[in-house]
Amino acid sequence: MKEFSVAPKIIMLDSCKEFIDEFKINEDDLVVTIEVTWNTYFKEVKAGTVIFIENYGVGEPSDEMIEAVAADIKKHYKRVIAIGGGTVIDCAKLFALKNLLPVSDLFDKKIPAEKDKELLLVPTTCGTGSEVTNISILEFKKRHTKFGLADKALFGDCAVIVPELLNKLPFKVFAASSIDALVHSVESFLSPKATEISKMFSVKAMTMILQGYKKIEAEGKESLRGLLPDFCLASTLAGIAFGNAGCAAVHAMSYPLGAEFHVPHGESNYAMFTGVFKKYMEIKPEGDIKELNKIIADILGCEVTNVYDSLEALLNGSILKKKSLSEYGMTEKQIEEFTDSVIANQQRLLNNNYVFLDRNTLIKIYTELM
Repeated sequence: MKEFSVAPKIIMLDSCKEFIDEFKINEDDLVVTIEVTWNTYFKEVKAGTVIFIENYGVGEPSDEMIEAVAADIKKHYKRVIAIGGGTVIDCAKLFALKNLLPVSDLFDKKIPAEKDKELLLVPTTCGTGSEVTNISILEFKKRHTKFGLADKALFGDCAVIVPELLNKLPFKVFAASSIDALVHSVESFLSPKATEISKMFSVKAMTMILQGYKKIEAEGKESLRGLLPDFCLASTLAGIAFGNAGCAAVHAMSYPLGAEFHVPHGESNYAMFTGVFKKYMEIKPEGDIKELNKIIADILGCEVTNVYDSLEALLNGSILKKKSLSEYGMTEKQIEEFTDSVIANQQRLLNNNYVFLDRNTLIKIYTELM
């Protein structure tokens, strides 16, 4: 039996003022955000505790970051409000739980995930889709990889979309985050857990993203401001799609790369993206991937036979230049290390692969992307 659900209430607002008026941040709230966002849009608001996540580390969220934040929270709170990108939202979800320490026990499921606080999620990037999923992903420093915890307790009560919050987003951050959303949409389309309903969300998301990229290609980066509402919505739609159907090998194989070399999540996904999909095509060119390739080719206006090369040409030329794995510092020796880490730690994702990828195939993918 396949299911489809959308758990959080989704609210779309035009401005931060609307958000402040509607949700009335107060002394009983824990707010997790970054300082520039708070000072730009919320400086006059009085909250019980405000955590600036960059004070606890840079880059992707980690187990050490969560434990350091927990140690600094001294005041009782009834509601958690996350205003930020994937790092902020993935961290904030955990603080809505009754017990979260030690965080390694929570992710190893030695501690049950029990939600006992209201959770409000407000994205400031257009990629993670975390505002509508029940997943939190952390880098575990000593294990040199990332893990995802998926549990109904991690769903937000509300996901609030405010495109104004993306007005100052640097283009490179936009690029990496929106590519992440694109990968969410295509991986979820091919997942064995996909339904006809989840595929509708996948297709709409990838269409909006790729059409936006084509407009940026034609009109330049300055056109992005007018496209932000579309990219925000596309990210949320992709989040709904992968929240139901799941992501797969692209994400699984990107985790060791991101953790070892501190590569932004969307960028590390991009490094693996077409390599994985070309391998799928070698193994099983018929079925859902044939349908997916036609959808992408129609949007791009290219031949189906070179759809992935055309996609990379669009991304490389106008959005984000793709790097080889060796450019990040990956060595030949690490190919087998990363492969074994993926097999040992990412079965949750590998179970969603379009086709089974054995150890030798995973090694070939890494090798061909070096």
